[in-house]
Amino acid sequence: MQVPGYLEKKNIKALRDKLGIDEVIIYCVNDGAVMKAWEKDQGVPEKSIVNFMGDPYGHVTEALDMKLTHPGPESVGLLGRSKRFVVYFEDGVARLVRIAESDEDPAGDEFPDVTLAENIIADIKALDGGEL
Repeated sequence: MQVPGYLEKKNIKALRDKLGIDEVIIYCVNDGAVMKAWEKDQGVPEKSIVNFMGDPYGHVTEALDMKLTHPGPESVGLLGRSKRFVVYFEDGVARLVRIAESDEDPAGDEFPDVTLAENIIADIKALDGGEL
């Protein structure tokens, strides 16, 4: 699965043309070299709505209060990681926040559904009563 559907043409069209979204930023607590390699692995075109960025020191993660602090991942050495989440910003204001986590799946790996492109598109549409 490509970065949860955000590179599918129908989703890019919905995000850009129907919702007016300029950019989808995918980041994780990692360095730029790792993010560049992940971007290449995912086949992200050079001029894309999707951009990968690193947060090597976790500053963005902490500022957004999205640090993964569950004892399960931390007990196996996953320290300072980010939760799997989506924030939709409009004019600098967070209008929608979705976090894929549960007690059984704190990292959101097994059930990332709330962060998948199709669900986020539907949730953004619903913000204004489903009208675009």
